[in-house]
Amino acid sequence: MPKFDRLPLGEAKMKTASGKRAQIIAEYVRYIEQLGDGEAGRLQAGEGETISTIRRRLGAAARQSEKNLTIRRTGDGVYFWAAETRRRRRGRPRASGQT
Repeated sequence: MPKFDRLPLGEAKMKTASGKRAQIIAEYVRYIEQLGDGEAGRLQAGEGETISTIRRRLGAAARQSEKNLTIRRTGDGVYFWAAETRRRRRGRPRASGQT
């Protein structure tokens, strides 16, 4: 009889992904997981990379690992940290329903 395990969807996607892009995203997921509470990370572009590429990969890794990150781009790098609160809705508030 086979053994059955339950695991988060993000973990299953990471373990079954293949190819160069999957390897790169897995590397970025490791960067995110290294952060402790109250810590931020900084990534700088290496040879053949752009800041935009790093930011996009970091966002993809955060979505895959189901983590909320704040990502800030600067001239020479990208800073990121765990988002503490959910984003507020933009725009006009909803009516309270009373007329």
